[in-house]
Amino acid sequence: MRLGQITWNDAVTAAVFEGAHARPIPGQTLYDLLCRAEREAKPLDALANELASKALVTASPLIPIHPPEVWGCGCTYESSASFRDAEHGTREGFYAHVYRDARPEVFFKGTARVCVGPGEAIGIRSDSVFTAPEPELAVLLGSRGRIIGYTLANDVSAWDIERQNPLYLTQSKIYQGACAFGPVFVTPDELPDIRALRMTCQIVRNGRTLFSESVGISKLGRTIETLIEYLLRCNPAPAGTLLLTGTGIIATQEAALAPGDIVTIAIPEIGELRNPTAVCP
Repeated sequence: MRLGQITWNDAVTAAVFEGAHARPIPGQTLYDLLCRAEREAKPLDALANELASKALVTASPLIPIHPPEVWGCGCTYESSASFRDAEHGTREGFYAHVYRDARPEVFFKGTARVCVGPGEAIGIRSDSVFTAPEPELAVLLGSRGRIIGYTLANDVSAWDIERQNPLYLTQSKIYQGACAFGPVFVTPDELPDIRALRMTCQIVRNGRTLFSESVGISKLGRTIETLIEYLLRCNPAPAGTLLLTGTGIIATQEAALAPGDIVTIAIPEIGELRNPTAVCP
């Protein structure tokens, strides 16, 4: 099942997506629906199917949920760790050590306040000269870390700020428009082999492709279950939390984002997340 949100009767409304159409779930946001499913101990997809309108409407997907918390993971792909070590000139391989170590890097990315959905502008920090997209597979979590759905995410990051000092990570990661995700959540039953998926990222400027790369999710150096387990250690993240699993596509400084660029992230089995860019006010 493909779940998300649309505008229906002038309100943000949960919906079941079927091709180019959607079946609205009256009176519910997706977060409302998730909380109800948790209270009633029902599978989210079953409850959505039960409550969704039988009539199909034409509507564009909005941000799929307004998450109470968003968390990110770093150095989960070898390519990301190697690039960061080269940037920082760390002889000991600080980031490579994180990639190899049993404990993953897990960091707070923010709340719904910093998130945008399909078609909305992602942010470029006004004090950054190297803001870059980080295309990632993301998971929507229920209680006790149960995976409810998968989506595409962009962990937009001001890499030059982190490069100055790793302690500036939060300023690199948490600001207006720093997290985009969507277009929908796809339930696990429709994606039985996550590691077989392939993700692409493209940056287009003035109609010209500035950057284009792809990576197989098979390159993810940890299992998603391991990332969730570490996230939840002494940290009972609430149902509706979004976890970004790390990036394996590295945009170099030559492809640093500029206002008006269009960033497109895609996995055919999930869809396409496209966002313009703008400088944060």
